[in-house]
Amino acid sequence: MSLLFQGAFYFYKQTISLLPASAIHFLPLADKNSSSQRKHWHNWQTRLPPSWVHLLPILMWLIVGISLRLVNLTAKPPWTDEFATLVFSLGNTFLSVPLDRAIAPDILLQPLQLNLAATIGDVIHNLATQDNHPPLYFVLAYLWMKLFPSDGGLVSLFGARLLPAIIGAASIPCVYVLGRVAFRSPLVGHLTAAMMAVSPYGVFLAQEARHYTLAVLWVIGSLTCLVIVTRHIQNRTPLPIWVTLLWVGINALGIATHYFFTLTLCTEVVVLIFLAWLQFQNSSKFSLLFSPPWQRIYAVAIGTCVAGLIWIPTLLENKNRDSLTEWIRGSRVGLDWLSPIFQALGTLIAMISLLPVESSQALVVIPSGLVMLTFFIWAVPILLRGIKIQLQHLENRIMIQVFTGVVISAIALFFIFTYFLGIDLTRGARYNFVYFPAIVVLLGASLAVCWHPPQEWMETEPGKNGITSIGKWEINGKKAVILIWLMGFFSAVTVICNLGYQKYYRPDLFVQLIQQTSPTPVLIATTHKTYVHTGEMMGVAREIKLANSLQNPLFLLAHQDRDPNASTIALENTLKKLLRPFDLWLVNFHAPVAEAVKTCVMSNTQSLPTVDGYEYELYHCQ
Repeated sequence: MSLLFQGAFYFYKQTISLLPASAIHFLPLADKNSSSQRKHWHNWQTRLPPSWVHLLPILMWLIVGISLRLVNLTAKPPWTDEFATLVFSLGNTFLSVPLDRAIAPDILLQPLQLNLAATIGDVIHNLATQDNHPPLYFVLAYLWMKLFPSDGGLVSLFGARLLPAIIGAASIPCVYVLGRVAFRSPLVGHLTAAMMAVSPYGVFLAQEARHYTLAVLWVIGSLTCLVIVTRHIQNRTPLPIWVTLLWVGINALGIATHYFFTLTLCTEVVVLIFLAWLQFQNSSKFSLLFSPPWQRIYAVAIGTCVAGLIWIPTLLENKNRDSLTEWIRGSRVGLDWLSPIFQALGTLIAMISLLPVESSQALVVIPSGLVMLTFFIWAVPILLRGIKIQLQHLENRIMIQVFTGVVISAIALFFIFTYFLGIDLTRGARYNFVYFPAIVVLLGASLAVCWHPPQEWMETEPGKNGITSIGKWEINGKKAVILIWLMGFFSAVTVICNLGYQKYYRPDLFVQLIQQTSPTPVLIATTHKTYVHTGEMMGVAREIKLANSLQNPLFLLAHQDRDPNASTIALENTLKKLLRPFDLWLVNFHAPVAEAVKTCVMSNTQSLPTVDGYEYELYHCQ
């Protein structure tokens, strides 16, 4: 571990030292006594073309980012949402899976088989009638997955997860552009890209076969347009037509990728209202709100609204939208009212740092929690002071206000949905993509101040030969930046090892448990309402197919709408038709126990381990 730490530390030093001192006003990272090393790096920089001096660090961040996103890409089993992506992107449907009767794993997994007859029209139609997401990413995935051969007769999980990983890596140079354009500083751009490369939240999104990395890309593009518009409002100059059209196009693509992209648009509206208020405070003329830049902004608003309204009929016609979002609805009692606050705070923290605090072992959780607590006690004052110093510069102040406005507005919207509309958006960490790039840019802007702190921030350490530090922890600005980056790096490693942002479902562990417990054939039964429950069983069936060790396993998806007894009857009828002996595993089975089950012997499962995502009871039917 020490070698890994030293290697990452050295890599970061040498990568950041590639940046030109003349452009961003800092010296290459080297000790004062190592003049030969400094001279070597300076000479190496001068031999490069000017454009390469900025390009090489971006390339380094891109290599780090894509490497982290590709490591262990298929090590974690897919979960229900990923199965939805796989099935719908193939042009298939969950409706082909039989309900209320025992079926073999191959029949349950049939929607995961490549469908050469499916078209893009099938993808769009199945999404519109059975899912609650827009089709853009699924159409791209449909085209993408044609490039990969099947894996044991099923769609390639590697291919499905590779697409969001690549798109997630593409956000690194894009967020560099956002940071650089916003603050007119290559240093801010590079530090923003560096933190995006190792963000544990970014790695988490990129390693799932879902559409969130593409949505992040559109958020970055839309915020870049917002930054350009802010400059034109400041200067009271007309907004170029290409920016107007680009902004409308990006917003339209964002809505076509994920409906929650509209939350990003709402935060931008709040920011624009704030900018209009500032302009009115300075001028007190309402006519400014009809000046050339604002006229183009109104055109963008109209174009974006049209792009969003075309999806309203699709949403209204979808009969499954309520049942598919049931998991984020519900009542609260007592301390449950505080849960959304901690969930939102946890997601914010995990955008920067996430050590193995989700481990089941106290010896891992306690040290990890202490390290994270110590890190934030040290880092938060430094980062806040960096933001405060940026606010003191007139040119940078407005950009800090813009990005802070996006973040605060987004979090406020989350709480409005949660506490007033009864839709707890804080339960899904992935939904925070709507403001994630703004957090990374603010982080990059603060770290830029740490990298080259102003004189008033510097504190000379007594007895240290004039070496200066920021804060009171005897660490200079550059080393503070490197330590924060390294925390992000090791947090990303935590995620790719499934020690952070752990999967909700562990069918691999459940199948291992069945193998160790049931020597006879098994029937795995669950209650079924939506394709979410089909996906839960698909995970188990896929692991059984990969393990190839269970003898003739069967699955039962006992459907129920409003009457739980419908599932009970389906289970009763199925048990009467099966030859004994067999083991009955009731998994996430939310219905009264059938009479036929009472003829079986219930096993004591208290001695068996719990499995994430799979609540079970075991019966031995002789």
